[in-house]
Amino acid sequence: MKLYYSPGACSLSPHIALLEAGLPYDLVKVDLRAKKLENGDDFLTVNPKGQVPALALDSGELVTEGPIIVQMIADKAGKNLAPPRDSDERYKLLEWLNYITTELHKNLGPMFSPLLAEEAKPFFKDRTMSKFKYLETALTGRDYLMGKQFTVADGYLFTMLMWATDRLKFDLSAMPNLMAYKARVAARPKVQEAMTKEGLLKAA
Repeated sequence: MKLYYSPGACSLSPHIALLEAGLPYDLVKVDLRAKKLENGDDFLTVNPKGQVPALALDSGELVTEGPIIVQMIADKAGKNLAPPRDSDERYKLLEWLNYITTELHKNLGPMFSPLLAEEAKPFFKDRTMSKFKYLETALTGRDYLMGKQFTVADGYLFTMLMWATDRLKFDLSAMPNLMAYKARVAARPKVQEAMTKEGLLKAA
C-alpha cells in the first residue's frame, strides 16, 4: 500500500492507523499547493480530487476520504482498532468519525486558507470551540472516545487537536479532559513514530 500524505495534514490520521495496525506501507509526500509529488509527477493523475489522504492498494485501487481509509485499515488489521462490522459499537465509531469530519475538520480547515478574511475567523473558531466543549464532556471518565480502547477515531481527533492547539493556537486549557486526552494519544509510540516520519517531531 501507498499512503499519499502531506506533513501534519489530515493524512496524519491514517498514517497513525497504519502504524497502529502494523501493516506494511510506503509514504508518498504531496505538495498540496502545487499538486505535485516529490519526484515532480502530477498528483492529480493519482487522485483527481487533489486531496490527501489517498491510499493506493496493492490491487491498484485508490481509496480516498479519511474516515473510510481508517476503517479499511482497521478491518485489514483485525487489531481492535475498530469494533466489529454490524455491531452497535461500530455504529458508535461511525458516529464519532462523522462528527469529527463534519463538525471539527470542516470548521478548522478554512482557517488555514490565506483567502479567508480575518473577520470570518472568529465565526469558525467559535463554532469549533462549541464542539470541543461537547467533547470535553463526552470524554469524562474515558481514556479514548470509545472508552478504554484506542480506535481509529482517536487518531483523527488527535490530528484535529494538533491543528487547533499547535497550529491555530486555540486555548483549550479550560478543558482538562480534552488536554489530558491529547497528551495520552501523543504519548503512544506509534503516534510519535508517525509524527517523526512526517517531520513533526525530531527523531530521538
